[in-house]
Amino acid sequence: MVPTPLPVGSGSWDFIKRKKMAESVYKVIELVGSSSESWEKAAVAAVGKASKSLRDLRVAEVVQFDMQIGKTGKVEAFRVKLKVSFKFDK
Repeated sequence: MVPTPLPVGSGSWDFIKRKKMAESVYKVIELVGSSSESWEKAAVAAVGKASKSLRDLRVAEVVQFDMQIGKTGKVEAFRVKLKVSFKFDK
């Protein structure tokens, strides 16, 4: 069963409730990614790094955006906080 996509901000973790998952356990962690170019690249960097040490990543949900601003008032980094879920091994 493929979950129906949900609108942004509508609680995309609801897909876990709708999908039948007999005897499955998922862990949810928070990550913060950063990029000097964009929020999208910050999110991709966080998921990419996590995928090198965690297996079976399932969902990444962006929960917060922010920026680091330097002394000159210019944006130095785009940051994204993500909730990432992955399945526990048996």
